[in-house]
Amino acid sequence: MDAPATTSGENGIADGGGWFTPRKVPPAPSPDGDPETAEGREPTVVRPMGLPTGVDAARPRTDAPEAPAAQPAGTLEPGASAPPAPQAAWPVPPGPSAPWSPQRPPAPEPSLPGVAATVPERVPVQRPAPPAEEASPDALVIRRTMAEIAPIADKVTSYFYALLFVRHPEVRPMFPAAMDTQRDRLLKALLTAAEHIDNTPVLVDYLQNLGRGHRKYGTRPEHYPAVGECLIGALSKYAAAVWDPETEEAWVRAYTTISQVMIDAAAVDELRAPAWWHAEIVTHDLRTSDVAVLTVRPDQPYPFLAGQYASVETPWWPRVWRHYSFASAPRSDGLLTFHVKAVPAGWVSNALVHRSRPGDVIRLGPPTGSMTVDHTTASGLLCLGGGTGIAPIKALVEDVAEHGERRPVEVFYGARTDHDLYDIETMLRLQQSHPWLSVRAIIDQQAHLQLPDAIREYGPWNEYDAYLSGPPGMIRSGVDVLRDSGIPSDRIWHDSVEELVVVGY
Repeated sequence: MDAPATTSGENGIADGGGWFTPRKVPPAPSPDGDPETAEGREPTVVRPMGLPTGVDAARPRTDAPEAPAAQPAGTLEPGASAPPAPQAAWPVPPGPSAPWSPQRPPAPEPSLPGVAATVPERVPVQRPAPPAEEASPDALVIRRTMAEIAPIADKVTSYFYALLFVRHPEVRPMFPAAMDTQRDRLLKALLTAAEHIDNTPVLVDYLQNLGRGHRKYGTRPEHYPAVGECLIGALSKYAAAVWDPETEEAWVRAYTTISQVMIDAAAVDELRAPAWWHAEIVTHDLRTSDVAVLTVRPDQPYPFLAGQYASVETPWWPRVWRHYSFASAPRSDGLLTFHVKAVPAGWVSNALVHRSRPGDVIRLGPPTGSMTVDHTTASGLLCLGGGTGIAPIKALVEDVAEHGERRPVEVFYGARTDHDLYDIETMLRLQQSHPWLSVRAIIDQQAHLQLPDAIREYGPWNEYDAYLSGPPGMIRSGVDVLRDSGIPSDRIWHDSVEELVVVGY
């Protein structure tokens, strides 16, 4: 569900069938009115009815290889034809109830992320899904469906997009030319839903960020019904062995709620922020043969928090977005800095590292991410940064310094070789300026232990909040090591990685 959710019949008419017709969002208030209200009411979201849950950041911030699509978009399997659009069998679930705010222990109940601020709440490292015996009926049904299609997931997602583009060809231009990565993201978004179906706070936070992010594709409320119908069509075809009316009803309820949460979040965000920003590259510093540090100037104010990241689109690959962390805390001059590593077959990363120059203009999506500093506590910070993952760690250090805090900050900077420590001089200068900061470089080829294991030799860490950024394998092992070192799970922070939590954005 990462790319634009597609168009449909108008509010359920035509191919809409009425199943997934979104509730109309109240009109925007006048410029002089309260931006958080419309017609005197605070925008609300639907309380998920036993729905899946995903986290704020579902995708890694580095470029992933992307190959040309194996099957032309908008085509069906040989001999197959697009089945007719399904007809409505059940009414749309009731509209949203009173405003709901997710819980995050040990902090008090936060306000609704989409309403309270332009940046999301911090989300701790994910917990396992509830045991099967505690799962809701809808959760059991949806997980059963996901288990059935898991071995043929690529066929399911390919068929879904084929249905979508055949029935609604007008939406095809909203998607990138090559769809392989897009198919993967849809599947992982569904897996997120199945994995966390009963974890409502995580689900709502994930979906709200997803809804805000979809604005940059031009997604509108009327685009959602087609996605739901084509999703049901694909699932019913490939999960036929377990598909029955009960299953279909569960998926209709799930998607109706999912889409409404996204629609509401986008509507709130539209009152306060653009769908995207243009940003001019002002400096391009090639640190190594495949790592560049880019500084850009947005065309209008760009509010964000240290530790967050943004989606980036280049003029050379329209509609292809990749995600990169901010490498500094917010600056008074409004400039933003990104560290980009060119990866094999990475369209965006290679364009940014090897092709872009000062004066080029890129597009930025809204800021997102949960790996931010909690300035209401005095706990120390234990930061693990691997490769270009040092970028958000550097931003966190600057954030602590700007708040005038003297809380201890321990940074472990991991790299494969000396050559890969491209920003070590910057980190050491920060260490010289701030006595509360300690920076240790861990080089794989010179050490018997890799970065996560190296922290066992230091500590204790039970009084620290931990922050991780880097390759998926490093984060996976890092979380395990930190837990073993005595840091509670709710004090371990990272922006979730697809391979770690089987989610996508």
